[in-house]
Amino acid sequence: MKQFMIAGVSSGVGKTSITLGIIQALTRMGYRVQPYKVGPDYIDTAYHGRIANRKSRNLDSFMIPNEDALAWSFCKWHQNVDIAVVEGVMGLFDGLGTDKDCASSADIAKKLGIPVILVVDGRATSTSAAAIVHGFSSFDPNLELVGVLINRVASENHFQLIKGSIERYTDIPVLGYLTKDTRVELPSRHLGLIPDVEMEQLDKQLLRLGEMVQKTIDFDRLLELVEKTEQELRNPFSKQNFSQLTLAYALDDAFHFYYEDNLDLLKDWGVTLVPFSPLNDQELPEADAYYFGGGFPEVFARDLAANKSFRASVLWAHQYDKPIYAECGGLMYLGQELETDEGVFEMAGVFKGRSRMTDRLKHFGYCQATSQEPSIFGPSGTSIRGHEFHHSVFETNERPIFIMKKIRDGEVVSSWEGGYQKGKTLASYLHVHFYQNQELLKHWLEEIRGY
Repeated sequence: MKQFMIAGVSSGVGKTSITLGIIQALTRMGYRVQPYKVGPDYIDTAYHGRIANRKSRNLDSFMIPNEDALAWSFCKWHQNVDIAVVEGVMGLFDGLGTDKDCASSADIAKKLGIPVILVVDGRATSTSAAAIVHGFSSFDPNLELVGVLINRVASENHFQLIKGSIERYTDIPVLGYLTKDTRVELPSRHLGLIPDVEMEQLDKQLLRLGEMVQKTIDFDRLLELVEKTEQELRNPFSKQNFSQLTLAYALDDAFHFYYEDNLDLLKDWGVTLVPFSPLNDQELPEADAYYFGGGFPEVFARDLAANKSFRASVLWAHQYDKPIYAECGGLMYLGQELETDEGVFEMAGVFKGRSRMTDRLKHFGYCQATSQEPSIFGPSGTSIRGHEFHHSVFETNERPIFIMKKIRDGEVVSSWEGGYQKGKTLASYLHVHFYQNQELLKHWLEEIRGY
């Protein structure tokens, strides 16, 4: 089995562009590629999947602290492919706090036995790049660093200068490079890259990116270095039967942030999944419960507000005690109003209050929620790991259900209240991965079933 991680020396070195180019090139070469992303990212995974024609998966050792469940989230999906390609997050050793082994790309690589290829930004540097690679290669001897790629080089001569210095002062081979080309730069906004569903001409950009790296990366050498013994596959989750349940979930340009493993675990347990569109459908479909994931409701606020019949069907479902669960963008939609630069727009009105966009991230990062009363996930005191990533605030007088804490290096660095439960509807800014504890999902489905 061939598998490798593309990791950066820091954020912003271009590891996403290189990863997309590599997936594109390998796919064009006839390989079956299974992509992954370290950390709680939804947008990069959508780009991966668009190229590979396989759903990309998240590998996250904070959200999935159990190592058997983490290994399952990796091994399950590359049984019938040729190559597993993992995109790292931030810098190689950056994670939660100062511990290099806490939710970092390096932590994932070591736990899952994945060789690492390091991306170095070649702008305005030459021999100093060798010092960077030397530092990364010697910092953790348990990490398998097998190669280097140089991004944003000015020319072939510039690349040869950097390559020569790295290979003179370290024993890490330099496998290729990518030049700076504005024609393949991917636009971004406040949550990172613009989602692929919103971009025209994207496939042409990705095709060009693949053609570029195919010319400048030594794929024969790269693939020689990343051959690994296949890990033993063991399902850590008990078999459940919820085949009588239908769960409808929001899926359109405004709502599409879901962990694929969550949806697959639901299907593994027999749940029938039905997509719906708050942008385009007239009303909710018939289902036992409803799931609103995150996304960009603020970008589509005017269209969401204009779909009055759908908003009315959501409020009706809540009032008639249909179970509803919403994360982040879903919370914003279930409030009364959403305020953006373009104005104030009516939303579903389940919770009293207004979501208001701000100019900076709020409560960004990993956090832990403790419920102060029984909820769909368990009794009072249930602990839930998750991730918040939003520019909005929800201004409301509704009573919060969660005490939220951000814990770093063993210390609570901030705490706040969040999440709201009314009847059988629960909504919060927290993105939850069910692989952390199957009892959370089991309790929710039993609540839907009526136990």
